Amino acid sequence: MKGLVLAGGSGTRLRPITHTSAKQLVPVANRPVLFYGLESLAEAGITEVGVVVGDTEQEIREAVGDGSRFGLDVTYIRQDAPRGLAHGVLIAQEFLGDSDFVMYLGDNFIIDGIVPFVEQFRSQPADAQILLTRVSDPSAFGVAELDDRGEVRRLVEKPEFPKSDLALVGVYLFTPAIHTAISGLAPSARGELEITDAIQRLIEDGRSVRSSEITGYWKDTGNVADMLEVNREVLERVEPLIEGDVDEASEIVGRVVVARGAVVRNSRIIGPAAIGADCELTDSYIGPFTSVSDGCRVAHSEIEFSIVLPEATIEGVGRLQSSLIGRRATVTAAPRVPNSTRLVLGDHSSVRLPL
Repeated sequence: MKGLVLAGGSGTRLRPITHTSAKQLVPVANRPVLFYGLESLAEAGITEVGVVVGDTEQEIREAVGDGSRFGLDVTYIRQDAPRGLAHGVLIAQEFLGDSDFVMYLGDNFIIDGIVPFVEQFRSQPADAQILLTRVSDPSAFGVAELDDRGEVRRLVEKPEFPKSDLALVGVYLFTPAIHTAISGLAPSARGELEITDAIQRLIEDGRSVRSSEITGYWKDTGNVADMLEVNREVLERVEPLIEGDVDEASEIVGRVVVARGAVVRNSRIIGPAAIGADCELTDSYIGPFTSVSDGCRVAHSEIEFSIVLPEATIEGVGRLQSSLIGRRATVTAAPRVPNSTRLVLGDHSSVRLPL
């Protein structure tokens, strides 16, 4: 069984971070989201993995390498433009050959991994197995409609009026039958080859399509709010580890990781939190659910429920919260200006100003 990880795409919902960086490499608890998916494949006993890449190919190659650090043998497959999930399978057909495979979207996060689903697919053969979870806004996802027996009846990509709250999770298990379903597939109204259309074709051809509902934690880390939420979830599980240099004037409370080479001076860190290697924290407060990546400098500032990417500088900032700070970004305090309000009011207006 092989793995296929889709790591192309432009990551429009994470801009401006993704103007200069791959969305799959945005860190969660100071490790790229993509790494968690690769580790999930390795834990499931999969060793040969194709990684579909686009414009951020070089950055992903540098981060993942040959895959040996994860116990994987990685092959890179270039996609000329984001043309849909089914297109990712289409261009990977030579790599996949006649093997069954797991397709894993590189920006998805399943905290408990995929081992039980892979084991089920191996022991109870089907032409496809999809993972589902209940969501509050199904129109933002591919949606599955099940019959009275719980079998998959219909799949619809981002329906305007969903008939189900069961959304497709970004992990799919396929036999080579999916290649026939994809061949001759026409682009959707979005101009993409939809994997939901290919699976629907399997259903209409009488092929077996099984569904499994995920009850654990899953997120599509496509926007800032979801990135922060995943970061919070992972930090909840960290074990405290202080390898850096923390002086006696500093206070560490709860589950906190301070990586080797980090220096903490006269600061307070309330976990769960993670401080990366070679960071400098001075006269600052780091609150719960915050990850500060390698090489950052934080001075005279307060940060909480945030992600700070490598080599950023934050100085003299009263409080940052629910923030995502990019690589090598600089955040400093602005000079104070007179406290005033400028108004242009129409006739008979009524305005209430804070004291």
